[in-house]
Amino acid sequence: MSLRRTLAVARRVLAQIRRDHRTLVMLVILPTLLMTLLWWMYEDSPVFDRIGPALLAIFPFIVMFLVTSVTTLRERSSGTLERLLAMPLGKGDFLLGYALAFGLLAAVQSGVAVGVSVGLLGLEISGSVALLVVVAIVDAVLGTALGLLVSAFATTEFQAVQFMPAIVVPQILLCGLLVPRDSLPEVLAAISDVLPLSYAVDAMTHLVTSTDTGEVWADLAVVAGFVVAGLALGAATLRRRTP
Repeated sequence: MSLRRTLAVARRVLAQIRRDHRTLVMLVILPTLLMTLLWWMYEDSPVFDRIGPALLAIFPFIVMFLVTSVTTLRERSSGTLERLLAMPLGKGDFLLGYALAFGLLAAVQSGVAVGVSVGLLGLEISGSVALLVVVAIVDAVLGTALGLLVSAFATTEFQAVQFMPAIVVPQILLCGLLVPRDSLPEVLAAISDVLPLSYAVDAMTHLVTSTDTGEVWADLAVVAGFVVAGLALGAATLRRRTP
């Protein structure tokens, strides 16, 4: 792998996204709009403060998963990926370049969502706002890594979207948003313990309820491990072309 080639891929992806205004709006604005809708629904109710932090982890995760999986598949099905890999460009360079580009977009996305939620919508947190942004960014990068991974197993954009019920929805159901994880049945609690979104939501929840950052960093380390594993598996399974 080469840093120069990785940065070149990242610049190319960012240039593409900049020209695609609809995708850009979806990436940067959609999570903030969803948080605003949630605040409006539960105005003058403690529900927003209870579930808002979890959704600050979930919304960027979902958006980045969808956009990354579809965009990567489009690169392969159009023949762009095959042409790129025919050059002195490895799969690792390609995936890291994508992860870097979408990571930068995730930083903007998360900064806007957290800024609006805390500054304008009144979401109350006990911990550091800066660390809240970091957690949101890592959660979005997790969506990117999983999106890159599942794109290798899809042959059409529709199939890429179909992975969402299989990969994303179970994590949302078991992450603690609907039912506290310690109240889940034993089998479901065990499954929840091996799902990355559970730790992302836990990190957000710790920041809201406590000033102790030790558990937050521990959860972040687990999520980061899933990111690295997702990128490694993505590099191992990435195909040059769609059959």
